[in-house]
Amino acid sequence: MSKPIELSLEQQFSIRSFATQVQHMSHEQAQDFLVKLYEQMVVREATYQELLKHQWGIDSGSALA
Repeated sequence: MSKPIELSLEQQFSIRSFATQVQHMSHEQAQDFLVKLYEQMVVREATYQELLKHQWGIDSGSALA
């Protein structure tokens, strides 16, 4: 991937809006928010992995023999 992914205007706006919201949080609120955000990222990654395994037919429940 030599060319970086370009974000849509809507995505760019969403990031700017998010940054504004974070700036108005207290330090403790921002820390709690980061932990929750990271948890969501981990869950999303695990979900993608499971979906790909299922799509490719390599999920643990499938018999390849």
